[in-house]
Amino acid sequence: MASQIETIIRSTVTKAVQTVADFNRDRMKTNDAHPYLTGIHEPMKAERTITDLKVTGTIPADLDGRYVRIGPNPATPPNAASYHWFLGDGMIHGVRLKNGKAAWYRNRWIRSRAVSKALGEPDAAGPRNPAFDTVNTNIVPHAGQTWAVVEAGGFPVRVTEELETIAHDPFGGSLKGSFSAHPHLDPDTGEMHAICYEGPTLDTIRHVVVDKTGRVRREEPIKVQHGPMIHDCMITKSYVIILDMPVTFSMKRLLSGYGFPYAWNPDHKARVGLLPREGKSDDVIWCDVDPCYVFHPANGYETPDGKVVLDVCAHDSMFAESTKGPDSHSVPFERWTIDPKAKRVARKVIDQESQEFPRPNEALIGKPYRYAYTVSLANEGAFVNPATRLFKHDLERGTRHVHDFGQGRVPGEFVFVAKANAKAEDDGWLMGYVIDTTNETTDLVILDAANFEAAPQARVTIPHRIPPGFHGNWMPAT
Repeated sequence: MASQIETIIRSTVTKAVQTVADFNRDRMKTNDAHPYLTGIHEPMKAERTITDLKVTGTIPADLDGRYVRIGPNPATPPNAASYHWFLGDGMIHGVRLKNGKAAWYRNRWIRSRAVSKALGEPDAAGPRNPAFDTVNTNIVPHAGQTWAVVEAGGFPVRVTEELETIAHDPFGGSLKGSFSAHPHLDPDTGEMHAICYEGPTLDTIRHVVVDKTGRVRREEPIKVQHGPMIHDCMITKSYVIILDMPVTFSMKRLLSGYGFPYAWNPDHKARVGLLPREGKSDDVIWCDVDPCYVFHPANGYETPDGKVVLDVCAHDSMFAESTKGPDSHSVPFERWTIDPKAKRVARKVIDQESQEFPRPNEALIGKPYRYAYTVSLANEGAFVNPATRLFKHDLERGTRHVHDFGQGRVPGEFVFVAKANAKAEDDGWLMGYVIDTTNETTDLVILDAANFEAAPQARVTIPHRIPPGFHGNWMPAT
């Protein structure tokens, strides 16, 4: 009976809070241009299929599959006073490569209920989180399917090879709560690991493991405080690494009407948790770290002396000032050495220049590795006014290589794709979208990772601007 009463109380309070938030949101007005709805971020207004694509250079013949990236793109104009970049309707952009050619470009909205209504369509199949079914942050291949994913709310969404929504699908009903924007695939077991959270649940996060057949086999609750926003995690041979940083659920922002209810919280201790892969909440080794915020680690691994190395892009703070998007002032690339005996984290700067979206050769996730690839954020207000450079870090030699795309050419996250029969860690291709702000076009750019500073191997030109998005991946043909 107690649990039933608690559920009723929680439901009533949640509805009351949401009523106040909706009331205040409806009253919010602004005449200012929203930085994530205008300029380089202006949303696309339609879905397109383009088969006549200009190619410059030579597309590697062994690339057979799709490069896809997802990001926010409101289907209807939102209230600019309350809108946050992280909340826009999800839109996928993909290019199909085969036999050295670019077969097509497609962009498609993920069919949330709001998107289906805006497009005059019936609702897509599948169950929904009652509060939130927008999926806009990452798109990953797993168990023979393509999954669009988001944290803290909407269930994963299966999409076709042509990027059409199939269904909202909590892994065949095996997922009981929300999922994550950043599941990490264990290259040895074929399982995906994720740390998941939900806004209304302030005292619990969950370690979720999806087996190689696409079913959840573990959904373990972990005790926390204040409702931390945990965007990403990392795995090593023995641990899942939890990033419990001082960005937490903000009732003040929610009640004020802002759509994104998270803010910098200096009263929340910054810590890193080492969760044994099959461990319980009480088994987590919590290690203190100086206050900062991490969206994305590059990789992590264990050392012979029992420590754990984690390479991250570390923001000095996050959501301390802006209610519209990221607002940190410094984002160096750092190496954290986590000592489970001393329960402390030692931070060392690898590169002081601000940067984000770190990616390694992901066949080495959880293992010692040499190279990390990041995107420069050198400009002030970098997510609104992005820089033009991509970095390759040689972590053994302590050097950095730079690929500068040139004035007005803005790269997003790049992903590493190994060549057939690759013999070295960087024996492969890097690919991602680069916006040409002068011509309002976008190129899918393919670089030779081992010859990083050279001219691109190939560029596939899409004859319109693709707004800056979040995360993408290479999907080999099945």
